[in-house]
Amino acid sequence: MKQLVSALGEPLYRRSGRSIVLTDFGRLIYGYAEEILTLGSELLTVAKRAPTARTMRLHVGMVDSFPKLLSLDILLPAFAHQPPVRITCHEGKLEDLLGQLASHRLDALLADEPPPSSAKVKTFCHSLGESGVTFCASPALGKRLTSRFPRNLHGTPLLLPTQNTALRRDLEKWFRAVKVEPVVIGEFEDTAFAKIVATEGIGITVVPTVVAAEAIERYGFVTLGRTAECQIQLYLITAERRIEHPIVALLAREAGRALIGRRRKIQTRPSGKSPRPKI
Repeated sequence: MKQLVSALGEPLYRRSGRSIVLTDFGRLIYGYAEEILTLGSELLTVAKRAPTARTMRLHVGMVDSFPKLLSLDILLPAFAHQPPVRITCHEGKLEDLLGQLASHRLDALLADEPPPSSAKVKTFCHSLGESGVTFCASPALGKRLTSRFPRNLHGTPLLLPTQNTALRRDLEKWFRAVKVEPVVIGEFEDTAFAKIVATEGIGITVVPTVVAAEAIERYGFVTLGRTAECQIQLYLITAERRIEHPIVALLAREAGRALIGRRRKIQTRPSGKSPRPKI
């Protein structure tokens, strides 16, 4: 123990009466030690199995502003993989997830913007594509907004991503360009929760155009309009330029195909419907 304390450079415990208690630093190290022991035990269990019985694991991080319906699309090939893959999804802030990626606690990270240039972690961004945005509302709120798009957004209650997101910055720039001033009544890190709030008629929500049809069906929304001038960028971020994890490589290949398929579905609508702008 003395050698460990000497190597770490800080005390792990202190005396409290007749007993010994962990310091704050000691509790931090204890947490890591428990994780190491758990992983070691899991490693021995996996090693004892027959090669064909070993389950491949995939740890994926998702930035909380990344559209959940798109996350499902991207991960479906992993869920359908044979032999089965055990998938663990972690949600959080980009900076925190980048740290987990650097320490190899994550195999890949889904984000709607690249890592900042100030990031201390070396990562590689693999572009999965992009999508325009669609403005949706509950039927009751939609009936009250009779102006043409985008004027129907002026002065109306709006549910937006938080200000630290790329989409929020793009939306505000677009609002200024088209001279509309919505009333922001809610800001959300979790895009799925914003949609739930919108179902109550509280405000308008924004969804990626490539998954707008699913959002409308799932939440009962009506469409107010859409634009390609605001683009949601989709990235798969890894700690390596050449993707070595076979399932991560599969996701990178299939995600682009899924998005292309969605674009084609949107652009080939029945002739009886009014034409829509290109994504």
